[in-house]
Amino acid sequence: MSDSSWLSEIPQLDRHQLLGIRKTLDGAYRSFSREYGDSIEAFFDPLLTFLIWFEKLLLSSPWWLVIAVLAVFAYIASRSWKLTLGVVVAFFLIGFFGMWDNTMRTMSIILISTMLAVIIGIPIGISMARSDRVQSVVTPILDIMQTMPAFVYLIPVVMLLGIGKIPGVIAVIIYAVPPVIRLTNLGIRLVDKEVLEAATAYGASPMQRLFGVQLPLAMPNIMAGINQTIMMALAMVVIASMIGVKGLGQPVLKSITNQYFTLGLMNGLAIVALAIIFDRISQSYAKRTLQNFGGQ
Repeated sequence: MSDSSWLSEIPQLDRHQLLGIRKTLDGAYRSFSREYGDSIEAFFDPLLTFLIWFEKLLLSSPWWLVIAVLAVFAYIASRSWKLTLGVVVAFFLIGFFGMWDNTMRTMSIILISTMLAVIIGIPIGISMARSDRVQSVVTPILDIMQTMPAFVYLIPVVMLLGIGKIPGVIAVIIYAVPPVIRLTNLGIRLVDKEVLEAATAYGASPMQRLFGVQLPLAMPNIMAGINQTIMMALAMVVIASMIGVKGLGQPVLKSITNQYFTLGLMNGLAIVALAIIFDRISQSYAKRTLQNFGGQ
């Protein structure tokens, strides 16, 4: 290459050098998988046991009992008869069109993944809100997590744990956790400083300010983050079906590979129904929580 060639062509590694880097990194990850894969799999065994139990519980319970429990939960969270009736009608139609079992499988994955994402995400969001340094470290990581193609998450998880429920749950959590972290951080940072100063003047400790003032006032933002986490988890269900996660994603994947338009549309609408139900319930709960806090 001539001295001026770099002006017209970007400098790049030699093909053999690039291949050597790839082989080194791939070999290191394979060695890590062989060395620690069994231990990591054993660590997740209790989660797998719980996930299987919860899925069997939903599948073995009478349909009317499941709908009744969901309706009661929807009413307690929202205090809305219209929303409760909508939940009943939506789940009845899902069952009527033959998608009940897959919906229960999907719901078990989504509920557990969302629960774990909230357990992981809210403390990280609180840490970010309390420390600019933590925020400066975590924010680029969240940027990478939200811009990385969803399929890429499947590669290291499958190499480490194979295919099945747990790799699917882990991939869903990694993909869906950033919104709840970001919006928890944002919600706490947006709390009025005068309100915090008043709480401090009344002798509130930092923990009392956090749980008595900041988190309740930040609840609409936190619930918005949980909503987005649920939406992203539901979107990931179809991709996770590629690694053996059963549910509504598998018929959608089947419809893509076999060009079954109606099958994909119906199961896609079932996923949309779940998303809308979870969204409305969580938003209604957030509004009630804020109203109750404001009325005290």
